[in-house]
Amino acid sequence: MNSRSTDTKKLFEDACAGDRAALARLLSLIERGGDDARNVGRLVYPKVGNGYVVGITGAPGAGKSTLTSSLISHLRSNAQEVSVLAIDPSSPFTGGAILGDRVRMQSHATDAGVFIRSMATRGHLGGLSLATSEAVRLLDAVGSPCTLVETVGVGQVEVEIARNADTIVVVVNPGWGDSVQANKAGLLELPMCL
Repeated sequence: MNSRSTDTKKLFEDACAGDRAALARLLSLIERGGDDARNVGRLVYPKVGNGYVVGITGAPGAGKSTLTSSLISHLRSNAQEVSVLAIDPSSPFTGGAILGDRVRMQSHATDAGVFIRSMATRGHLGGLSLATSEAVRLLDAVGSPCTLVETVGVGQVEVEIARNADTIVVVVNPGWGDSVQANKAGLLELPMCL
């Protein structure tokens, strides 16, 4: 076993014991990809299957972050720990991302029962980051009972969250289309398909 895989093993052990810094480093390794990410995946795989994932998706500005913050408050009022993966868009011009979803969840930042991680799409389409699936599995493996995944603002066909969540909430603005729009294939089918 090389030293890099040993480091990921130690980080994973620490994250399972509740070390948030170790968990954050593992998530960064997953986002970067490569051998370290594969090592994390091998460690995570035997421990998944206990967490519940709620996907929150919808149009830009519809209130996804506000709803996510309210769900965190509700879960915490029942003494349930919760993790959040907030996916933000990357600029097509600079490649940068503001990672601003956390601003709307600031009231939970000091709560030890809440773990919030922003992730940039880095150009990946579908409403999520390429690393989201692995990040969800990691949070499950380290013992997060519930993970909320907030997608970027999406249109009709960004439905990748369907493969990553047990329950999907689609947030739309009032007056968003008519009955014909509601019957079209795509985003509005998600809450009915699970």
